[in-house]
Amino acid sequence: MDSVSKDVGASGKGRILVVDDDRLVLATLTHGLAQAGYEVLDADNGDDAILIARQHRPDLALLDIRMEGMTGFDVAGYLRDYLQLPFMFLSAFADEATVAKVKELGALAYLVKPLDIHQIVPAVEAAFANRPARADTAPPAPALEPASSLAVVEAMALGVLMHRYSLTRAQALARLERMAAEQRIELGEQARRVVEAVEQLALGS
Repeated sequence: MDSVSKDVGASGKGRILVVDDDRLVLATLTHGLAQAGYEVLDADNGDDAILIARQHRPDLALLDIRMEGMTGFDVAGYLRDYLQLPFMFLSAFADEATVAKVKELGALAYLVKPLDIHQIVPAVEAAFANRPARADTAPPAPALEPASSLAVVEAMALGVLMHRYSLTRAQALARLERMAAEQRIELGEQARRVVEAVEQLALGS
């Protein structure tokens, strides 16, 4: 229940809320993101995460999905509906139902564990670049721009391939590129096909 980290990155790149019930993962992410220049708040359960988000209004939340009590999906729904805060998921699971729910909630990215901090920081930086304007600092945006939406689909497709074939992120990207080349289509279109195939499996199950 303790759980607000005071780690602050020197360059003040933004404030991130990290939520994971695995204390080792939480400590690793908190330290790594702080070293990368972010101010980091942390929570090891969903209830604390929402309290911290309400009090500190982070720029982005990085959420584990499967936790006791409130899940990452529960927290994400609250952040989206009541605080209008962007979020991304970090999870060891990439089954069809999970991927469909991630897309439904509108996550900026979905990363599949295990990942080291050198893989997570670039994904966080991309999520910061793609996140919609904050409602309290700019007029509300109707939706993600097409480029941002494409980045989310590609991240989800990579997560699916990483989980299904036990690949690293680099290997998954290479596989996605190879699939696109074989079909003679753009990488983004191949990513959409992968995600759509997973959604169809989820609907049929």
